[in-house]
Amino acid sequence: MTVQLYTYWRSSAAWRVRIALNLKNISHTLIPVHLLKDGGGQHTPEYAIINPMKLVPALVHDGQVITQSSAIIEYLDEIHPEPPLLSQNPAERARARQFAQTIACDIHPVNNLRILQYLGQELGATDEQKTGWYVHWLKLGLAALEKMADPDGPYAMGGQLTIADIFLIPQLYNARRYGFALSDYPRLNAIEQACVHLEAFMKADAHAQPDAEV
Repeated sequence: MTVQLYTYWRSSAAWRVRIALNLKNISHTLIPVHLLKDGGGQHTPEYAIINPMKLVPALVHDGQVITQSSAIIEYLDEIHPEPPLLSQNPAERARARQFAQTIACDIHPVNNLRILQYLGQELGATDEQKTGWYVHWLKLGLAALEKMADPDGPYAMGGQLTIADIFLIPQLYNARRYGFALSDYPRLNAIEQACVHLEAFMKADAHAQPDAEV
């Protein structure tokens, strides 16, 4: 199996895929795409051929290109079923997807780099206003996730590690980057502590990447 992942060390979407690849012990090559240097490597004509949306991550498996972290992770789960990242129970599977998609659809898209850049460059938003925007959507999303999570754990869906945990950990990192206090989310903090010491999560961590910057 030949697998390449176009990634950026601090991209939470690419981070999710790195966790999944590590959990499944799939050998892969990381190809860094710097999202800021020289206007952003994702905007080059060469990368646009790989991903027309000009975003990371992009996974290449035996010549097949797959984008969008959710699609990539479920693809990996299908071609490499062990360990499973979704339950065999339909209701539990839906709950895990619901949790993950709250991040992927409701929190991350309105707060990612290109949105924040647009707010500043095109709409004239100040740094303070951009941070206010970020915090507004983060509060709504994390409050919902705190209620969605299994009350006992150790993981977001209970005893099984799932895509819910894979999506949560990078999002909490992003929250801290913006100085957002997480003390109101004890369940999410407990889930994070259950995950971050696992080898697959440590290897995927932003600061463990070959393109990581201080």
